[in-house]
Amino acid sequence: MAISFQCTKKKLMGEQADLYALFVPEDFKPAQVEVFTKIFSALPAMITAQRFTGKRGTFLSVPYSADDTLRNLMLLGLGKPTNKKCDIEAYRRACGAMVRHAQALRCAKLAVALPEAALFGVTSQYLAQQTAVIGAMAAYSFNTFKSSDDNNRDISVALVLDDHDAKKVERGLNDGLMIGSAVNDARELVNLPANVFRPDDFAAQAKQMAKEYGLQCTVFNAEKIKELGMGGLVAVGQGSAHEYRFVLLQYVTKNKKAPTLAFVGKGVTYDSGGLSLKPSDGMLTMKGDMAGAAAVLAAMKAIAHIKPAVNIVAAIPLAENMPSGTASKPDDIVRMYNGKTVEIRNTDAEGRLVLGDALAYTVKNYKPDFMIDVATLTGACERALGPYFSGMFTRQEDLAERVSGAADRSGDAVWRLPLTIDYQDTMNGTISDLMNTSTLKGKAGATTAAVFLSHFVDQTPWVHLDIAGTSIDIPAISYQRADEATGVGVRLLIELARSW
Repeated sequence: MAISFQCTKKKLMGEQADLYALFVPEDFKPAQVEVFTKIFSALPAMITAQRFTGKRGTFLSVPYSADDTLRNLMLLGLGKPTNKKCDIEAYRRACGAMVRHAQALRCAKLAVALPEAALFGVTSQYLAQQTAVIGAMAAYSFNTFKSSDDNNRDISVALVLDDHDAKKVERGLNDGLMIGSAVNDARELVNLPANVFRPDDFAAQAKQMAKEYGLQCTVFNAEKIKELGMGGLVAVGQGSAHEYRFVLLQYVTKNKKAPTLAFVGKGVTYDSGGLSLKPSDGMLTMKGDMAGAAAVLAAMKAIAHIKPAVNIVAAIPLAENMPSGTASKPDDIVRMYNGKTVEIRNTDAEGRLVLGDALAYTVKNYKPDFMIDVATLTGACERALGPYFSGMFTRQEDLAERVSGAADRSGDAVWRLPLTIDYQDTMNGTISDLMNTSTLKGKAGATTAAVFLSHFVDQTPWVHLDIAGTSIDIPAISYQRADEATGVGVRLLIELARSW
């Protein structure tokens, strides 16, 4: 389904709508909901009876009859302000709750009072952008393979502006819908089953997108990948009947002195574990082991719209990790693109192999000023941080601050994990330069995976994002859906490109 927004200077109740919504801080005053009490006098009693205080994550929905038509009033809690400001994430989740509730009520038209931007310490344009991003994300559901879906109804939102600058709000809404659409593109790709979305399908989609949006695109097939000496990507992909690929996308700005950013996304379109086979339950979400690649591809589509004043190169290694007579074996040794040798101790530690080649190729051939990879890399990161924060690794304080700031502004939350000298030797091999599993034997697995990747970035300023816990099935966030992909990383990458 689609969601659309129209700005209006009418009074909230002057709009014809199925649902009217107000956002209120905790312990709000009666005057803040007077627009509702004027047309529904029992509202104060209802608020008291339901013990609604505006607490974060709560809402009150009240049906009422007007002109023989059933309509709904909705109050959405923003929580207790800190230093007179409410948390923007509380607003995002309230927006998501509003859209999801409207879907449940089968409302086609909403009238929503855009809160004061000062309440969150932001601009009107940014607040409108976040409203549209979350509206688009909350409206999305994966129904591609359903023959019918009663909930697939479009929603139109009349955004009541009051004192907001209409032009700034409209710019924010346009940007937000574009960003939200990109997030949903990534979610759709990750949700697709692996039998209909393989490495060659992903590569074909990238080529089509590049053609449509004016990006440069190069796709290397298996023969070329072998010729280039990408032993890690070959090792992971050689067990599948479906050929591995390496996709390169470029956005080039008109400013010849602009810096170059590199986005690298892990694209294992299905991960069985290879000969180190996963248990059956562990395979159920492994169609999503290309969530990093999907985030990079979707972000590049949005970047083509935004046209930031930086150059962007996207590197996407693609493979299926399958067991077969041609699959890599534990104890195999492969030579990576940068010449380093790796002993494969476990074929289920495959993501670092495909990423290592992609990182090394990007460094050598594009010399980026900054590089970030996004990967569903380790269960250890998921166990450490759960489903709400992606793990961030870097050795450079300025990059940690820059990425953390972009994460806060975009809503893709990150948490920094250690990548210190103490761990530096944990991936060293005995009969090869490196091993693909750690000498720490199961400890600090997210960090040791990042240590492995660090051997392929040379001196390039680099950040690694482990999204294993955040890429799918986030509970209790209104604009996400249980058992579905999240599109994590898309908002963050777009914000990095915009703000660099």
